[in-house]
Amino acid sequence: MMKNSIPRKFILSRWLYIAVILPCLLLAGDKLTVAIDVGHTKARFGAVSSRGVTEYDFNHAIASVFLEKIANTKNIDAFIVNPSGGKITLKRRTEIAAQKKADLFISLHHDSVQQKYISYWKYHRKKNHYSDKFSGYSIFVSNKNKQALKSYRFATLLGEQLKSAGFVPTLHHAEEIKGENRKLLDSTNGIYEFNDLVVLKTAAMPAVLLECGVIVNRKEELLLGSSGFRKEMADAILGAILEYSTRATEESRQRAGADTISGPTSHGSTKETKEKQDSASSSPSSIKTTK
Repeated sequence: MMKNSIPRKFILSRWLYIAVILPCLLLAGDKLTVAIDVGHTKARFGAVSSRGVTEYDFNHAIASVFLEKIANTKNIDAFIVNPSGGKITLKRRTEIAAQKKADLFISLHHDSVQQKYISYWKYHRKKNHYSDKFSGYSIFVSNKNKQALKSYRFATLLGEQLKSAGFVPTLHHAEEIKGENRKLLDSTNGIYEFNDLVVLKTAAMPAVLLECGVIVNRKEELLLGSSGFRKEMADAILGAILEYSTRATEESRQRAGADTISGPTSHGSTKETKEKQDSASSSPSSIKTTK
């Protein structure tokens, strides 16, 4: 995920767009609720970094920065699914999101690599594993999600925001080896299909899983642990959410206008029309590979 050099003028313009312009485009009273899933738990902490820090700690840190970032954003609410980091099943995570009527589910993780790429070094006199071969973010969606197309739409917006901020995707999950071999849907934005990820396929709302970066990469781990990096990634996530919300609001307005003009007599009831449109836009078969 090593970042590209981006002109300061562009960064400031992008910040202005995210912080000022996009929120103004949302209709008053239209709120989007986002469930933030901190991957893993304190006890079952996932991967371990090249310097011995748990993935859960990285996941919790970026989630906390994001919540701070979004706190003063109008029309967007967000909550952490499992704030205590205690024992919880994967399905329970999405059940909580549904109970709290979340419109979007984002699971935050940090990445590792397959064992064949692992080497060892000493850090503070302790033996630790590492691999500097891969770096970058990746985004996963599931075709089994009830709103698969909307999940893919958000994943695309997220990838675009991350790329615009200078982040680079990793493509190593598409490698044809055991433990990987994921279908790469969009190589430009780093989007993969992973149909059986439980938090994605059981979510009632559009859902994505974001691997923020590769914590076994020694150089990238330092970036992932820095406050500046986390703030920039949180900005990109927020930018994608705001863009998604804006488009959803506009689609709702257009649909409401069409229902008003057409009336129930020419296209069936308003409820029936909306259900057909929602069903079509959420069809899993609509996800196509773009490379």
